[in-house]
Amino acid sequence: MSKVSLKPLADRVLVEPAAAEEKTASGIFIPDTAKEKPQRGSIVAVGAGKKDEPMTVKVGDQVLYGKYAGTEITVDGKDYLIMRESDIFAVL
Repeated sequence: MSKVSLKPLADRVLVEPAAAEEKTASGIFIPDTAKEKPQRGSIVAVGAGKKDEPMTVKVGDQVLYGKYAGTEITVDGKDYLIMRESDIFAVL
């Protein structure tokens, strides 16, 4: 897990997306142009939450999120997603 100097505000979380699948279950390699955007990742940083809604996820949690959830950002040369906690579907 990465150590990031970025601190999300309010109910936002910083997620490091999992790597895209390199090959199918049957062993066929997937070219870069056909790779699906990952919908799974690990939480790297969390905000403090809203006044009446504390955060339910924590750093290190593996989560599932929507295909188009969050905003892509780059910090120290690594790609991350920053999204609201409500964009997270489940904790694995």
